Amino acid sequence: MVRHAESQYIPGQEKARGISEKGRQDAVKVKDLLLPEGIDAFFSSPYQRAVQTLEPAARAAGKEIAIIDELRERTLAADHVQIPSEQFADFKKRLYNDFRHAFPGGESSEEAQRRGTEAFMQLLRRHPGKKLALGTHGDIMTLILNFFDPKFGYAFWRSISMPDVYKLVFEDRALQAVTRCWPD
Repeated sequence: MVRHAESQYIPGQEKARGISEKGRQDAVKVKDLLLPEGIDAFFSSPYQRAVQTLEPAARAAGKEIAIIDELRERTLAADHVQIPSEQFADFKKRLYNDFRHAFPGGESSEEAQRRGTEAFMQLLRRHPGKKLALGTHGDIMTLILNFFDPKFGYAFWRSISMPDVYKLVFEDRALQAVTRCWPD
């Protein structure tokens, strides 16, 4: 699982904003991590920053990136609801502490987890024994991991970087190991 590289927040550009110059440099590092793994297929959120983070690796591997809408970022609130940047972490913490809570027009952790995990499990069923790279977002990555192990919660979300890479090992669709691969 690959959390997208650095992307500057631009109001109203949630889906279209790309990665920064540092993000482009880090996407090359992501490529260098993924290529030796022999990735069989690449999948990504439709958000530009997630796709751009995987592009160098997919291109070097001679593979296309298939878009999976369900890997998109969690909708925190309706577009007209402004979350002050100094309160952003508190808003997220509330969503992780109460999986059923949702801000107006937004998704609860329960809803976003269900969406992301169903897509994730479908990919595992369709590609047994294959090595997959998934470009996604911090919330969705955390919520998918939380489905398998509750230790992945708010504190984990706070700890991950942009980008970040985690190798998940499955046996018969049961999670066996999670290893962080991104260099500090």
